[in-house]
Amino acid sequence: MYDYLIVGAGIYGAVFAREATERGYTCLIIDKRPHIGGNIYTEKIEGINVHKYGAHIFHTNDRKVWAYVNRFAEFNRYTNSPVANYHGELYNLPFNMNTFSKMWGVITPQEAMDKIEEQKKAALSSLAGVTPEDTEETAAEKIRAFEPSNLEEQAISLIGTDIYEKLIKGYTGKQWGRACTELPAFIIKRLPVRFTFDNNYFNALFQGIPVGGYTKMVERIIGEIPVKLGVDYLKERETYRKAAKKVVFTGPIDQYFDYRLGALKYRSVRFETEVLDIPNYQGNAVINYTDAETPYTRIIEHKHFEFGKDEDGNDLPKTVISREYSAEWQVGDEPYYPVNDAENGALFLLYKELAEKEPDVIFGGRLGEYKYYDMDQVIAKALQDADRFL
Repeated sequence: MYDYLIVGAGIYGAVFAREATERGYTCLIIDKRPHIGGNIYTEKIEGINVHKYGAHIFHTNDRKVWAYVNRFAEFNRYTNSPVANYHGELYNLPFNMNTFSKMWGVITPQEAMDKIEEQKKAALSSLAGVTPEDTEETAAEKIRAFEPSNLEEQAISLIGTDIYEKLIKGYTGKQWGRACTELPAFIIKRLPVRFTFDNNYFNALFQGIPVGGYTKMVERIIGEIPVKLGVDYLKERETYRKAAKKVVFTGPIDQYFDYRLGALKYRSVRFETEVLDIPNYQGNAVINYTDAETPYTRIIEHKHFEFGKDEDGNDLPKTVISREYSAEWQVGDEPYYPVNDAENGALFLLYKELAEKEPDVIFGGRLGEYKYYDMDQVIAKALQDADRFL
């Protein structure tokens, strides 16, 4: 009998298993997929490490986590610098001086600030019902009292109309499957705006892609720990529950309890991936399509995560692209993003109460905790849980 059965060979399960093993516990890892790595799995196609479940760029400010992953991988210098395509107009992301210069022809940060403030003031005046007859004091009072009732109003009040219309409205609508006027304002609490010519999307001390892909990194984390793939724990629970004293479950918490309180909601994603017999399709790893008419949200060209070269520095003659489509989630689909609203938050707390009555089961990771995590946060939580439970 093993000390721990780790259900899920993603990053949380791999790190927890590594920590348990190094502290003298025995572990068995199982996963219903035919591969390790969870959603950060990379598959080698035409010499290119293809991010099978969407783009993953490692970034962190946590020095402990950075030191930890560097035990198992060498990271390249990739910097996430996505581009937005709006009906053929290209804009740098995140919103910065390159974006503003292309949008309005401004040159200095002050000019950009003035333009944004001008648009925000006009938008807020309209939304707050300011009339030409209002005094300055009355207008200011109406604007102060205004509370955005949906995402569109929130975004316009933060950034103005031009950027909202071209770079937020269509893309966000596709992501969520509904108009921005039907989405709650709290989804966008703030919009990162930089008044520098810096296209680095993440404000992180450390950033990069593991050389050789994420699968190679997870293989090294797992090391000698036994793994069984193609095993659905929930279908073979009686058999595998007897295999270990305790279980670390990284699948959906509601599915573990057979959805007895109802299904938690997610947004899902599907991909159309193809190999192209050309060396370079779009010149960037990630291009977002921010208009509403283009059905996909973005195109990923995987070779650019590693600068178009293989591990030996050789140019690769072909390229692989993935078109990414946001999709409504149904039970049985692959869950990606938890729906962060009051209804699902309350339902998760009820499932958490059930989980606390399972003394020999640890629920962890994005699905086990019904929480959106970046990769560094998953690793930090796995290390924290290892310290807590081992």
